[in-house]
Amino acid sequence: MEEERPPAAGSGAGTGRVRRGGFVVWLHGLGDCGRANEFIADHFSAAALSDARWAFPTAPTAPVTCNRGMRMPSWFDIHDAPITSRSVRGEEDVLRAVQIVHTMIDREIASGTGPEDVFVFGLSQGGALSIASVLLYPKTLGGCAVFSGFLPFDSSSSSSFAARVTDEAKKTPVLWIHGGADSLIPVQEGWKGETGSSSCGDSAWHASSRLGHTLAPYELEHCERWASETVLGVGEDEHGRRQGPGKKKKKGGRPGTGTGTGSKSKSLFCGVFNLFSR
Repeated sequence: MEEERPPAAGSGAGTGRVRRGGFVVWLHGLGDCGRANEFIADHFSAAALSDARWAFPTAPTAPVTCNRGMRMPSWFDIHDAPITSRSVRGEEDVLRAVQIVHTMIDREIASGTGPEDVFVFGLSQGGALSIASVLLYPKTLGGCAVFSGFLPFDSSSSSSFAARVTDEAKKTPVLWIHGGADSLIPVQEGWKGETGSSSCGDSAWHASSRLGHTLAPYELEHCERWASETVLGVGEDEHGRRQGPGKKKKKGGRPGTGTGTGSKSKSLFCGVFNLFSR
């Protein structure tokens, strides 16, 4: 991966939101860019995160092996597709990308934001980087949401990866959302049970049975509810009025499965990864 300066903590925010204590990093998928994802912040207008500052960094441009060496925004190289537990992962490449995210988080915390108010969300390759960044961060963060992602460490390095996950990192709430019809990252590969569940102490799983490798509005709505109610303890009363934040709830437990009804909801977009890696 080419060397580029890490994005500024607020780069690509562009939403005009006033900083009030929360910070969300959204990590895009392969071949995408941060600016194209800025609309996602608007899907959290009813949640406590509506007052958060959002950052939408763009990955460095680099050749991608599974896309015949084509150069595109990529957090780390992907060697083959579909992605399974046997797929080759370049650990050093992934760790360089993790450091980009950690630099953003460190800068934000140094400016006064509490670690518990920092969230990392991501789609596809960005989801893989999200879970790696959160589990390798030395502090407990506010939360992590992975959309159609995977654990970016292969089976040969999974044990060493698990050993680097601190007890503080395991306390970060994780939401994993995946499409049951995903052919690029099969749903059973998205959540690597033994490694993933042992690393994430406070996790939730949601599967949308008919969704492929894409992002749908109802997935963002599910994440909004999770962030507002489960993590931040913010909800609405019987009249639809927003309640103030209370004590944070952390509903742990084993990942379960759900069926996303969303048949009437159109997918928001498909990444370049979906277009080239067939």
